[in-house]
Amino acid sequence: MSLLLPDAGLLFWTLLSFVVVLIILTKFGFPAITSMIDERKRYIDESLQHAREANKKLADIEKESAALLKAAHEEQAAILREAAVAREQLLKEAREKAGKEGEKMLAETRRVIQMEKEEALRDIRRQVAELSIAIAEKVLSKELADVEMQNSVIEKLVEEAFDEKA
Repeated sequence: MSLLLPDAGLLFWTLLSFVVVLIILTKFGFPAITSMIDERKRYIDESLQHAREANKKLADIEKESAALLKAAHEEQAAILREAAVAREQLLKEAREKAGKEGEKMLAETRRVIQMEKEEALRDIRRQVAELSIAIAEKVLSKELADVEMQNSVIEKLVEEAFDEKA
């Protein structure tokens, strides 16, 4: 027996056991393995399909959220514009109201000042008239002490009165 050449009996039994194992594997093992591989392939395909659908949904959600975010920004900008317009309108109205109130107060102050000025002028005129009368009394009382002087003043006043009427 040589080490490189096997015996016919060993070859027969090895071949027989190989064929038996091959038949058993072909009948029971390979179909189970192929069915498991097919099931695994189907599971992977379904998972890939679900992943594609999830990616598509995620992309749709991202588009939706971007659209909502854009709409929110536009609405925010519109609200800010409206608020700015309202603020400007309120400021304008407040300025106009303050201007009108200031004009009213200024007119009232001018009217009060004019009234006080007129009152002061009347008071000054009255005081001047009183002083003039007092001075005239003193002067006349000294000058009209004698009767001749009184008669000459009366004649002079009568002549002036007739001259003014004519």
